[in-house]
Amino acid sequence: MNDSSPPILDSHQLKAVCQSDPKQCVCSLKHCQGWESVSDDRWPAAQLQIKGTLRRSLAEGQTEATFEEFHPDGTRYDSPQAPVAPTFFPYNRCDVFACSQCGCGVLKYTEYGGYYVDHRVRLINADLVVDANAS
Repeated sequence: MNDSSPPILDSHQLKAVCQSDPKQCVCSLKHCQGWESVSDDRWPAAQLQIKGTLRRSLAEGQTEATFEEFHPDGTRYDSPQAPVAPTFFPYNRCDVFACSQCGCGVLKYTEYGGYYVDHRVRLINADLVVDANAS
């Protein structure tokens, strides 16, 4: 890893980034309680500072990070109450930001499809961050 790469954060460090409850968000990301599409022109880059990443090195023999999701209580991917499990999809593809305007932690990843690129954003509720490990 070179000096310009953001540090890899664990669940405890991720919780520390969250200075505010997402319900207190006053910036343009306030609608991102679950995973929401946010185009580059709507991404408030001037007020967000990268704090780290949840992307980990792949284990030997692994070609890409898991697409397995973590929903022990029956939540869904886009649910604002879904657990934030850093080693599971989509968190294992996220960069972590802190908002200077509202103090919220923000996760961002890019979803790639056949003919599209979709930037997804979720405000982090520290109470939902869990230390679960993907197998």
